[in-house]
Amino acid sequence: MTVTDLSPRPGPPALVLVAHGSRDPRALSTVRALMDRVRARCPGLSVRLGHIELNEPLLPDTLAALGDTEAVLVPLLLGRGYHVKQDIPAIAAAAGARTRVAAPLGPHPLLADTLHARLLEAGWRRRPASAVVLAAAGSRDPESRIDTDRMADLLAARLGVPVLPAYASAATPTVPEAITALRARGRHHIAVASYFTAPGRFATQCAAAAPGVAAAPLGAHAAMAELILHRYRHAFGAPATAAA
Repeated sequence: MTVTDLSPRPGPPALVLVAHGSRDPRALSTVRALMDRVRARCPGLSVRLGHIELNEPLLPDTLAALGDTEAVLVPLLLGRGYHVKQDIPAIAAAAGARTRVAAPLGPHPLLADTLHARLLEAGWRRRPASAVVLAAAGSRDPESRIDTDRMADLLAARLGVPVLPAYASAATPTVPEAITALRARGRHHIAVASYFTAPGRFATQCAAAAPGVAAAPLGAHAAMAELILHRYRHAFGAPATAAA
C-alpha cells in the first residue's frame, strides 16, 4: 500500500530587496516600483523590502517580521563595499530568519543594457569623439573600485565608445575631473551615465556636472528586475545562515 505524503511543501524563500535608503523621496518610490516589477515577474513569490538606513522599513524589522521563514537578501547595491561585506551580513546574522545574502547587482551585462537604455532615453547617440562618464557613488574599498571599473568596461563594449568611471565621494576621479580627462583625449561629446539604483543626492550632484546628456538612474527598468531574480536564484547555491 502506498502512503501519500500530504504534508505541506515548503515554498521558495522570500526575496528581500535591501536598499540603502535616502532622504530623497524619489528613491523610496523608485525602489517600490522596482519591487512591484519583480512581483509581477514572479507572482506568488514573497517579495519584501528592507533599508539599511534612512527609510522604513528598516532591514532588521523586515527580517523580524519574517520570523523563521527562509529568505534571500538581494542588495540593491552595485559593487562590493562596506554595506555588502559588513552591514548586511551582520544584520542577517542577528535576525531570526534563515538567510542567504546574494551578490550585489553589479557588475553585470544587464546593468550595461539598463545604462544604455537610460542614455538613449536622455537623448544620447553615438557620434565621432563621443565618450561616457560612468558616475558612481564611490567607496574606499578597493574591490568596489574593481567592480566599477569592470562595469565601465562592460558599458564601453555595449556602447562602442570610451567609458571612464567617476565618483561622487570617497574615490577619484570626480565627474568634472573625468570630463576634463576625456576632453584632453579629444572627446568632445561627453555624456554622464548614472550608475545609481535610484535618485538621490549623489545622482543629482553627478548629473549637474554633465556638459550635455545626463541619464537617469537605473531605476525600475525591466532588466533590473531580471537581474534581481538572477541574483536571487543564484544565491540558492550558498548555504543558509541560521541565527544563533
